[in-house]
Amino acid sequence: MTQIRTLVLILLTSYGIPAAVLHAQSRVTISTPLPAPSWALLQRHLLETNTAACEEFFNRYFDERGYLLCVERWGGDDGPDDAIENVNDWPILHALGASNKVLQMYRKAWEGHLRQYTEARTTDVPFARDGMYYKEFPVTFDWVHNGEGLTVFNLQGLSDSNNGLFKQRVRRFAGFYMNEDPGALNYDPEHRIIRSLFNGSRGPLLRKATGLDWAGDPIEVKGRFELGHGEETYEQMVAHFKDYNDIIGDHPQNLLATSLALNAYMLSGQAKYRKWMMEYIDAWRDRMQQNNSIIPTNIGLDGKIGSAADGKWYGGVYGWGFTVKVPQTGADAHRNTHYHGLIGFMNAYMLTGDDRYLQPWRDQITAINKNVKMIDGKPHYPRMYGDHGWYDFHPSPYQVGVRQIYYLSMKPEDRVAVAGDAWHRYLAGQYPGYPEAVLRSDLARVRDRVRGLRHDKTTPDTRLADDPMKYNPASINSLLQLMMGGMHPGHCGSVLHARLRYFDPVKRRSGIPDGISALVEKLTDDSVTVLLVNTSQLTSRELIVQAGSYGEHTFRDVTGGDTTTEINGPNLHVRLLPGCGSRLTFSMSRYSRRPTLSFPWAQ
Repeated sequence: MTQIRTLVLILLTSYGIPAAVLHAQSRVTISTPLPAPSWALLQRHLLETNTAACEEFFNRYFDERGYLLCVERWGGDDGPDDAIENVNDWPILHALGASNKVLQMYRKAWEGHLRQYTEARTTDVPFARDGMYYKEFPVTFDWVHNGEGLTVFNLQGLSDSNNGLFKQRVRRFAGFYMNEDPGALNYDPEHRIIRSLFNGSRGPLLRKATGLDWAGDPIEVKGRFELGHGEETYEQMVAHFKDYNDIIGDHPQNLLATSLALNAYMLSGQAKYRKWMMEYIDAWRDRMQQNNSIIPTNIGLDGKIGSAADGKWYGGVYGWGFTVKVPQTGADAHRNTHYHGLIGFMNAYMLTGDDRYLQPWRDQITAINKNVKMIDGKPHYPRMYGDHGWYDFHPSPYQVGVRQIYYLSMKPEDRVAVAGDAWHRYLAGQYPGYPEAVLRSDLARVRDRVRGLRHDKTTPDTRLADDPMKYNPASINSLLQLMMGGMHPGHCGSVLHARLRYFDPVKRRSGIPDGISALVEKLTDDSVTVLLVNTSQLTSRELIVQAGSYGEHTFRDVTGGDTTTEINGPNLHVRLLPGCGSRLTFSMSRYSRRPTLSFPWAQ
C-alpha cells in the first residue's frame, strides 16, 4: 500500500500538483459566487501598501549589508535592541501574506544588525568593550531591552523556521538560560531564579549597576541628537539612570526569557525546553501565591522574596516601589515593569491551556483594586507600592492583563473587562462597520509614516538607532485581528497568539495566498467563524487554514452552508474557485496539541 501511495504521489506531482495538497488531512471546495466585499479589497490593498512602504523605509535607513545607518551606541536610551526594532511587525506582516520581499528585508536587517553590534564596542562601559553582542546575543542587559531586541527574532519562525541559522540560534539563545553555556550561567536551578536583572550571553551582572552601565559611553547631545527621554546633555543621560542600581536577584521581566525556550520547544520538540520553562514559570506562580497574590519584584540570590532589596517584596530596579526623578524637570517618574511577567504565564497557557496560569493574574487585579481610595469624592486605584503602602492612584481600576486573560480563557466573566473594546464589540455583532473602519485607519497610518520618513532630515551621523522607529510603516493590527482572530504580541519578544493561520501550499510559504481575503467574524471558546473570499475573478486559489499560530488547537469539523466536514486535526485544505467565497464555522478544541513551528506539509 505504501509503494502504491508513493507511486501515486510521484505521478501526481509530475503533473504539477504539490505534495502539500495531497497530504492535507481534509479539504473543501468553495464554489459559491460572492462579489468581493469592500473589506476584502481593502485587506488586499493594505497588504500591498504595507509591502511597498516597508521597501521605501528599508531603502532609506539600511545599507546593502543590512546595517542600520546610524551612530551605534550601547544603553537604555539607545542601543542594539533599537536597531532591529525598526522592523518590528514585519515578521507578522509576512506571515499574514505580504510579499516575500518583506521576509528578505527583515532577515537582512536581522543578520546585518548582529554583525553591526558585534563589531560595535564601548570604551567606558566595561562589559561591552569586546562587542555589544557576544555569540549573537546581548552581552548582559535587562529584559525590557533584551525583549525589545528579540521581538523580530522570536517571530521569525512564523515564516522562516527552516532557516539553518535560525535553528542554531533558537537553541543557543535558550541554552543561555538553561546553563548549557558555561560562560552564561544565568539560572540557579536550586532556587529557580535568573540571578540578575542584567543577564545575557556573558552571564548575570552580580553587582550594583551604575548610570554608566545603563547610559552608555559619553556622547555629544545638544544640537546633534534628540533623545527619547528629553535629555540635552550626556550628564542628564547618566542622571536619568543614577538610581537604577539594585539589579541583583530575579525580577518578573525575566519571564520574557521563557519565549526563547518556547520557540526552541516548538522547533525541536525536545522536552528539556518545556521542562525548564514550566519549572521557572511555576516558581513565579508560587511566589505570587506566597505574596498575597501580588507578583514580587525582587527575589534574592537565596530564592527568598525581597532578600536582595532589604526584605522588600516591592524593591529593586523596575519594582513596585521604583519611582525616580526626571533630571530635566525634577518630576517623579513611576517605572514599574512587573507586567512583563504576564508573558511567561501566557507561554505556559500556550503549552497547557491550564487556567491556573491565568488565575494568579485575576487574583492580582482583585487584590490591587481592593485598595481603592476616594479622592475628591471619586474612587481611585493604585499602581505602585512603597515603604508607606500603595500610591500613584488613578481614577481607572488596575487592569493589567485583562485583554490577554479573556483572549486566552474566552470565559464570559473575563469578557466583562473588555466589553467596550471596539474589536470585541464587533465580534459580539455590535459594530458591523469595524472591519472597514480599522482597515482604513491602518492605511492612513501607513501613509502618515511614509510622509514622515520622506520629510526626515536626519543623516547617519545625526541619527540614533531608535530615531527611524517612528516611521516604521508596518501596520498590521487590523489584519491580525480580522484575518487571524489574533492578538498583537507587543514588542517585548513574545510569541504570537492567534486563532487561525494561513499557508500557501502552491508557493510553499506561510501567509494567505494572493487574491484571498479572510474575515474572522466570531470567536468562542470552542469555535471560530471566518468568511473566506477569492477576490480574483479569473483564477482559483488554494490555501491551508491552520488551527492556531503554531497548530496548538484541533479542528473537530467545519461547516459551510449545509455541509459539515470532519477534520479532527490541525489544518484544512481549501480550494476557492474564481470570484467565490463562503462562511466557514470551525468547531475546535483549543490548546489540545503540541505547538510547532513546522509548516502543515511537514507536520
